[in-house]
Amino acid sequence: MSPRLPNLVWLRTFETAARLQNFTLAGKELGLTQTAVSLHIRSLETALKRQLFVRQARHLQLTSEGEAYLLSISQALGDIRAATTNLFGVEEQQLITVRAPISTTALWLAKHLPDFKAQYPNISVRLVSTIWASAAADEDIDVDLRLGRSEEHDGPSEVISTETVIPVVGLQRLEKIADARDLRDQPLIYILGYDDTWTRYFAAAGLEPPEAAPAYSVDTSMAALALVSANAGCAAILTRFARQATLAHHQIGMIGPPVAFSQSHYLTRPKNRRKHKPEVRLFEDWLKRRFADEP
Repeated sequence: MSPRLPNLVWLRTFETAARLQNFTLAGKELGLTQTAVSLHIRSLETALKRQLFVRQARHLQLTSEGEAYLLSISQALGDIRAATTNLFGVEEQQLITVRAPISTTALWLAKHLPDFKAQYPNISVRLVSTIWASAAADEDIDVDLRLGRSEEHDGPSEVISTETVIPVVGLQRLEKIADARDLRDQPLIYILGYDDTWTRYFAAAGLEPPEAAPAYSVDTSMAALALVSANAGCAAILTRFARQATLAHHQIGMIGPPVAFSQSHYLTRPKNRRKHKPEVRLFEDWLKRRFADEP
């Protein structure tokens, strides 16, 4: 006996109604009447022998089983949309909005975006670069890439990178520094939000961190790199940022080896995100491959 598979039209109607939390709005998006949407939902609930919605006056809410089912159905429909787009192309120009930390955008993502555009020429990318994650409203964002600890985010998230950090110094200082012990006597640059980076680095080398106050404190890795290039001091930044900076011929060098970092890049998926567009899935899958491909 084949496993039961509910009517796919009902499933699409369920996903739309659950996402919009309104049968009338779901009907407008699908080109159906409100009565037809209600009939699809009742038919699906009958087939599953479960109630998916709590219907109240002027209010529609998913049951706990409905919420759990929505996650799987949204994922499945997103896979179908992405597979269709990937195999048969995008018929018209599409736009996705990507939010990412400003240093990730400038020091890593920008170098890789031409590869995405070459694969998907009909998808335009609008970048919203931020220092802090809350700088743009969630409803404006299709892809939300963050750097930090995913467990601190209050919604669904997916870790897509493992990070390390490495000290970078200006070339004028590089010849004077052999290892971590020599770094203790250099002016150190701290990056706000990553205040324990130097402590972790020296601990990994079996050393106590210096007692002197930071020479500089900045709010982005970009600013830290600018100071390093000016031979103002030494900074500990993500290894992927440092590698791109040296390849771009910045006047800096790395002091190895890198050490493990407590934060990662991760994707968030707010509940109120707009319809799961296939181009969004394509970008997220591409992004995960780029992180995985880079050692």
